[in-house]
Parts: sequence; structure tokens; C-alpha cells
Amino acid sequence: MTNEIQSIFNRIAPVYDQLNDWLSLGQHRIWKEMAVKWSAAEPGDTALDLCCGSGDLALRLARRIGATGQVYGVDFSPNLLEKAKERSHWQYPQPAINWVEADVLNLPFDDNQFDAATMGYGLRNVKDILRSLQELYRVLKPGAKAAILDFHRPSNPQLRAFQQLYLDSFVVPVASYLGLKEEYAYISPSLDRFPIGKEQIELAHQVGFATATHYPIANGMMGVLVLSKLRAIS
Repeated sequence: MTNEIQSIFNRIAPVYDQLNDWLSLGQHRIWKEMAVKWSAAEPGDTALDLCCGSGDLALRLARRIGATGQVYGVDFSPNLLEKAKERSHWQYPQPAINWVEADVLNLPFDDNQFDAATMGYGLRNVKDILRSLQELYRVLKPGAKAAILDFHRPSNPQLRAFQQLYLDSFVVPVASYLGLKEEYAYISPSLDRFPIGKEQIELAHQVGFATATHYPIANGMMGVLVLSKLRAIS
């Protein structure tokens, strides 16, 4: 499954940003700003963006932490990372963002390395959600926060029906027009498998996060899971 998802994201890399704009009607920018704010990243921090894709969240983190901070963007798609590097050259060249090709289930970082972290539309696609959260917990410093943004199935039956209609009648046809029907048809089954907010909170507590709060947005069709690691006792 991991290789299949990796292959999908490599193929959609050339039109990834354009599709995100079309499919969210431009709203994804607002949601990503919310995630960066909830990560509590501050000037001078060392921040991490997992499943960074074409670099949207990583670039927003870089602007937030400033010239004295450091950002690492991690993704397993070399094609998307190449696109992220190209964007960073003209959008936010200094300080340079560290783009890392890696699996979020086995991060190449030390324990307690990061002051803040984000993940956008990645948790739903990982092979092992619990393992991904464990790795995130491991690399965060005590007291650090993380914000995880993703699609969700809303609990309201009418909204669920609307979401499915939107996927079937707009998302897949637009992707089909660009020759990517199969690549975007995976979204619906991935939503069916994805734990709801309450279940995500339970998994986060199971891993060891001190606090976990899930904020539904866009009428529950989107959500941000905000986590904090217990601060060390001095």
C-alpha cells in the first residue's frame, strides 16, 4: 500500500497545487494557516512538516519562525519534494528549508529535536497511523505542539451525502480531465478507513501525548488534530 500511495503522489506532482486550489475552492490556504497557528511555532524554532507535498505548510512555517529558525519538510515522494524545492527558491529562499525524502513511519531525526510540527493531508494516507503518531511524539521536544490537518467523513448524514456527491461529481471528473482519475478515486475509500476525531484523540493519548484536541472545520468535512507533548519537569 505504501508503494502504491507513493506512486500516486509522484504522478500527481505536476498538477498537485492546481488541483488543491480547484478541489477546495481555494480554502485549503485558510485551513493550512490555521494548522500553522495551532502548531504554536515561534521565531527561532526548529519546526517539522510531515508529508510536506509541494511545500505549502513548510513554507508557511518558515515565514513564521523567521531567519533564526529552521524548517524540515519530509515526504516520501521525490517528485513532490522536487516541486517543493523549486517553489522555495522563489517563494521563501532564506533560510533554506531542509527537504528530506523519508518515510514518516521511520523518521531520520533524533529524539526531542523539534519545537513544533505540522502535517497536512498525510495521516489519512500512512500505512500505520499509530506508528506515525509514535514517531511524531518521539521527535518532538517536551512541551512542543503539533497540528495535523486532514479530510474527514462528517458525522451528519446529509453532509456525508453532500461530500460524496462532491467527490463523485466534481473531484473525480476534474482529475479525470487531467488524466488522473485513478489517482484521485482513492480519496473516497481513504476517508472510509480514516479514524474520526474522537478515535484520533484516543490514538494520540495511547502514544503518550499529554493533550489532544480535534477541531472540526468546514462542517466536519475537514479537521485539525492538535497535540502537545508533556513538558519535562525541571
